[in-house]
Amino acid sequence: MSMTWQILLAGFGLAVVLGAVANKTNFCTMGAVSDWVNMGDKGRMRAWVLAMAVAIGGVLLLQAMGVISTSLAVSGADSFPPYRTNTFAWPRYLLGGFLFGIGMTLGSGCGNKTMVRIGGGNIKSLFVLLMMAIAAYLMMYTNFMGNVFLPWMQPLFVDLGSRGIASQGIGDLVGGLFGGANSVLLNYVIGGIIVLGLLAWVFKAEDFRKSFDNVLGGAVVGLAVIGAWFVTAGPMGQKWLEEAEFMDQPPLHVGAQSFTFVSPAGDLTNLALGGFSMSLISFGLLAAAGVLLGSLLYAMLTRKFRIEWFVDFKDFLNHVIGGFIMGIGGVLGMGCTIGQGVSGASTLALGSFLTFGGIVFGSALTMKIQYYRMVYEDEATFTKALLSSLVDMRLLPAGMRRLEAI
Repeated sequence: MSMTWQILLAGFGLAVVLGAVANKTNFCTMGAVSDWVNMGDKGRMRAWVLAMAVAIGGVLLLQAMGVISTSLAVSGADSFPPYRTNTFAWPRYLLGGFLFGIGMTLGSGCGNKTMVRIGGGNIKSLFVLLMMAIAAYLMMYTNFMGNVFLPWMQPLFVDLGSRGIASQGIGDLVGGLFGGANSVLLNYVIGGIIVLGLLAWVFKAEDFRKSFDNVLGGAVVGLAVIGAWFVTAGPMGQKWLEEAEFMDQPPLHVGAQSFTFVSPAGDLTNLALGGFSMSLISFGLLAAAGVLLGSLLYAMLTRKFRIEWFVDFKDFLNHVIGGFIMGIGGVLGMGCTIGQGVSGASTLALGSFLTFGGIVFGSALTMKIQYYRMVYEDEATFTKALLSSLVDMRLLPAGMRRLEAI
């Protein structure tokens, strides 16, 4: 068996476990934001942050041991996506994350959750996947992003290389600010502090410590991300890179990468339009299939498989629009809740944390607007709901409130 298929199948296997555990524990980033915004319950948010802490700690450990390098790629560039690129594209991270947060709220879940829901029998999520796949394809394989977003965004990008900073990794950034201090050492020190801080926040809550599912979900997601980095950026990844250099048609996105679930949707469309050529199968595409299968197996074995359909046309429209916006935002922001919020964060790339913030903000704002419009019905125009939501989030003065707080 070629190294390419060993890598792809290893990622598939890890993803099967991820999908099964995500279904069992109801690990859901949109649900995490919803619980926090609507009920003040931070349990699933702590699970998400636990996944982030585990992934960061694991990657730091593997790097310290010399086991992995997150810069393996055919072009010699950074990982896929290029989390630690020295082009700090902050408008992409913020706007992409914000759009993705809106989309995942309308579509009832992020990219990973969409696969989990399909595996559990949710037909609505098939439509979300279809729209996300179309939008991601437009962004990745056509000139859509180049025509709509990049012309006005690129002048705002910060070229860190011109300032003598190797990457947007936190160690490199801090080292650059302090006149070339040891960026590798800084990366370990700052990364370790971040991990300890995140773990302290996660486990200080007694309710979380007693929640087996939340602890299991966060731990397994973080470990799965580490596993994917080990497979693609470790010794196997180096052999994969060498093998691909001698192939006439190397597989897509060869090199260091972990789990992300928007670009694989674009790859799915590309695969279909390319006549299902084996050379168009990517690591992410098989990983997405693995999550779906893992969720399906868990649902069937526990007899929790349930067919779910749209409640009404409005429900259909929300999911279709949400899927499309997720595809746009996920590619623009270079990742989804798992792709940037866990995989990207594990590289300590500043852009990943900006995208994470954008996702949470976009999702929370959308939920608040939806809630105001549901409670006040015809009285709550979009503008009134938006202004009142921004007041709730302390981003506007109280005098701009248009609806009584709920």
